[in-house]
Amino acid sequence: MHMNSATASIASKGAAVAAGLLLAWAAAAAAEPPRAATSALEVVTARASQGQATSSYDGVIEAQRQTVIAAQVSGAVVELKVRPGDRVAAGQLLLRLDARAADQNAVASEAQVRAARALQDVAAKEYARQQQLAAERFISGAALDQAEAQFKASQAQSAAQLAQAGAARTQTGYYVVRAPYAGVVSEVPVTLGDMATPGRALLTLYDPAALRVSAAVPQSAVARVGDGKSLRAELPGLATAQRLQTPVRVQVLPAADAATHTVTLRVDLAPGVTAAPGQFARVWLPAVEAGASASPWVPLQSIVRRAEMTGLYVLDAGGKPLLRQVRLGRNDGVRVEVLSGLAIGERVATDAQAAARLSASAR
Repeated sequence: MHMNSATASIASKGAAVAAGLLLAWAAAAAAEPPRAATSALEVVTARASQGQATSSYDGVIEAQRQTVIAAQVSGAVVELKVRPGDRVAAGQLLLRLDARAADQNAVASEAQVRAARALQDVAAKEYARQQQLAAERFISGAALDQAEAQFKASQAQSAAQLAQAGAARTQTGYYVVRAPYAGVVSEVPVTLGDMATPGRALLTLYDPAALRVSAAVPQSAVARVGDGKSLRAELPGLATAQRLQTPVRVQVLPAADAATHTVTLRVDLAPGVTAAPGQFARVWLPAVEAGASASPWVPLQSIVRRAEMTGLYVLDAGGKPLLRQVRLGRNDGVRVEVLSGLAIGERVATDAQAAARLSASAR
């Protein structure tokens, strides 16, 4: 009976030790990612691109010809023919203001012109008669001078009324707004029934055939612009075929900003670029200064985008994928440049979804 109790005690202690070892193994297994899954994860090493190092400067796309069409007269908007995004031709009707009062003023001015011309005709005939009578010495020279003065006054009055009528006709033309050139309507801040006043913006029009990129670059970088042949403009919002543009013309404005010590660099784009003013762009200059370092490049499929965060999964020393936020630069359709957040030589998971599942399972 005593031997049976000792045996049971030893057996229970052995079971407890075995259970503890099993729990420790499970905890260790949970703390490390599965080796099979880690080894199956496709990984690349971030490497620098071959070629000359470059540096980028953020900019914005602008229209070389953009017009804010404002009202020149007062009147209610009675007809609105365009909406934002519409393409219009030169001379096309855009909107119309209520011109009834202006039309009536024009009619009244034309009537005054006719009355002035009638008075001028009477004065001309009277002056001719006075000239004949003066030639026959039936009137004095003073009477002739008075007739001549009345005739010239009627001429001046007729010319004044004619000019006033022309101004009234010109005024009526301000109530009809037409496109000054072919372009795209980008903004229409008025609606039917709105009261337009002189100076109020009615719509904004720009020419999509002439676009440029405007960027602020440091004064020290102006020397690297040169003739502009080595400069490139990147439009990240466009398709891959149009993303990298060779400028048609490069202009450096002569004035510098006193607060930021930067100058404005304008890069004219080739016709046919399907961009819109206000879109983000970059200007790339060759980095010729000493110590310029190249940035790493990674495959495009390794990039993770979550709301406003852009990142990728980088493997740590233990092979665990960790999500890291990065800032991207150029891309050639297959690879993308990482401007910050990644160092050359670090390992990056090419399959972001697989890396995300592995990272979640390893927590």
